[in-house]
Amino acid sequence: MKIIKLTDNNIQDEHICCAFSDKKSTIGYQKKKDWLKTEFKNGYTFRKLDERGKVFIEYVPIENSWLPLEGKNFMVINCFWVAGQFKGKGFGKQLLQECLNDSENMDGIIAITGDKKRPFMSDPKFLKYHGFVIIDEAPPFFKLWGLKVNPQAVFPKIMKNAKSGISQDKKGITAYFSNSCPFTEYYTNQLLREYAEKKNVPLTIHHIKSQSDGHKMPIPWIINSVFYKGELVTLEMKAERYLDKAIK
Repeated sequence: MKIIKLTDNNIQDEHICCAFSDKKSTIGYQKKKDWLKTEFKNGYTFRKLDERGKVFIEYVPIENSWLPLEGKNFMVINCFWVAGQFKGKGFGKQLLQECLNDSENMDGIIAITGDKKRPFMSDPKFLKYHGFVIIDEAPPFFKLWGLKVNPQAVFPKIMKNAKSGISQDKKGITAYFSNSCPFTEYYTNQLLREYAEKKNVPLTIHHIKSQSDGHKMPIPWIINSVFYKGELVTLEMKAERYLDKAIK
């Protein structure tokens, strides 16, 4: 089994792994491909196993990352997933090595995780096992991990505004999402809107459409996040049960 790289030339014929069988995310799936085609010009890399499965890694130079991070000459892992029957076969190590190979002229690699393995986030145990260390933190549970290629380099940090952990919108539900994930379009613009209408709760949605938008986030995460009265409720797509608890 080989690892392939998505490009402008093959992206329309290749699946992007995480939502290829989810018909609800058809629109989001195409928007993710469109997002990738734009970001390829900024050095964004998507590598995946040449199989029909969720085995892939995405990364980009920090200078072009949408995450609210400050630093230079480091590679940022944006999404890293090995699922199902492909776990425990060395594919995670193989994908990480591809990232290291592409970072050989840089100072190192960084990645954001939670305090534990959380949906849609990299596994902190895997990063720690492969030599990453925690280099910064942000409330309520975000960890920035780093691995140096150049021992003399200075690790990047999380931007100050992304350490507040609090949304400035304090009325009802506030959601942030980007098309860097194919699931967000459906779960935010459809299901979350339906939920808010059913519960008669005010809803504000912030669509992150640029690096500038991402750098203004109150947390170091751009894929998907849901707040209630300013407090972070969940990063998961299916936010209903978390919101039910918060609203009660």
